[in-house]
Amino acid sequence: QVQLAESGGGLVQAGGSLRLSCVVSGSADSIDHIDWYRRAPGKLREWLTITHSGGKVLYLDSVKGRFTISRDNAKNTVYLQMNNLTYEDKAVYYCKGQDGDWGQGTQVTVSS
Repeated sequence: QVQLAESGGGLVQAGGSLRLSCVVSGSADSIDHIDWYRRAPGKLREWLTITHSGGKVLYLDSVKGRFTISRDNAKNTVYLQMNNLTYEDKAVYYCKGQDGDWGQGTQVTVSS
């Protein structure tokens, strides 16, 4: 059974940066594609970005230029580098695997 585990969340001041990690385990295959989502308080879950094994990446327009997705296949890990964070980025961040498995989420809080 595939498991995904996010980490790297925390409290950061506005304008600061965080790097989230998503470790994929339990799969004999290499990572194909991984998505990052977030759910802000009182809002629906929002898709942010995806990385494909072939190298293609896509971003939600509102995070393009601030967020960067990357992967380390040797570590079965996908990263989300988030820069210039604002209060509106406060949310629980989740990664989702290619078969629809979700991690438990990691909380990101941005203080003004």
